[in-house]
Amino acid sequence: MKFIIDNKIPFISGRLEPFGDVIYSSPEDITPKLVRDADAIIVRTRTKCDAALLGKSSVKLVATATIGTDHIDIPWCESNGISVRNAAGCNAPGVAQYVWSSLLAHGFNPESDTLGVIGYGHVGSIVAGWGRAFGARILVCDPPRKDAGYADCDYIPMERALAESDAVTIHTPLTRDGNHPTFHLIGENELNMLKDGAVLVNTARGPVVDNDAWLRHLGAKRTEAIIDVWEGEPEISIPLLEKAYVATPHIAGYSSEGKQRATRMALTAVGEFFNLPIDTSGLCGEYVSPGNVFQTGAAQIIMDSYNPFADTDALRADPSAFEKLRSEYDYRHEPLLK
Repeated sequence: MKFIIDNKIPFISGRLEPFGDVIYSSPEDITPKLVRDADAIIVRTRTKCDAALLGKSSVKLVATATIGTDHIDIPWCESNGISVRNAAGCNAPGVAQYVWSSLLAHGFNPESDTLGVIGYGHVGSIVAGWGRAFGARILVCDPPRKDAGYADCDYIPMERALAESDAVTIHTPLTRDGNHPTFHLIGENELNMLKDGAVLVNTARGPVVDNDAWLRHLGAKRTEAIIDVWEGEPEISIPLLEKAYVATPHIAGYSSEGKQRATRMALTAVGEFFNLPIDTSGLCGEYVSPGNVFQTGAAQIIMDSYNPFADTDALRADPSAFEKLRSEYDYRHEPLLK
């Protein structure tokens, strides 16, 4: 068999070699020629998997070591007999760590402040769960889950979440069609709904927020921004970078444990699809939420586990190093909570 693997995926080397030829390649070198005779490719968000890449290939499986799948043309893959697997929830605790470290550093007070959570999937539910454990008032907006009849929380309209929250954090996929598209979900009108002094956090996908509108809004100095994902990555808005309170190079989920989960899930997908006994020993397993009761000092434990300003300073010092900062990132550890 032949496997093509993004060479920035950690903890994977040596695990597929017993079953065939393995080529580790940078994303820009994963070309139609390279994948032509491959059985499977394991990628990250920087590889666009569509007819242009896969149309003349023998690829049967695309496994992405990421939560998001907006870099994959899933309808085309499915119609052409190519299975797609992602690593749903792999980095959710790491993103929650990033969000709460940043919010607490900004001065969010869980005892008196309200957090709006837009998107209540793997990440949003953990962010909200930690907030409830801190005693914060949590407002959740997720129209697709509400439409599907989920009763796990009280889902409210986005307008209310924006207007009543002291901070709003976004955890949606990037979609451009369907009943609830998220492309530019937050634009001029939505930004103007935010309370004066509120903080907007985007760790989802850059285009979920209209970055031009966000820049204009921040220019009025009414609200604050915590930004990890950007429109046009890796070419990002320098003015927006300068105005954000926290500004980082798409590393919110870059915990060691999250990367191990992503690799394990991608390998499991390959093993299940091709019926291969792939060794995933030593890789972090599924995250188990500690629930809504934290030990004393949990907020400080989370803050101590990650300093968002170090990554902000590094990106501001050299915005052109966006990709380098990601690929050479020193994975942090998730906080140990009980």
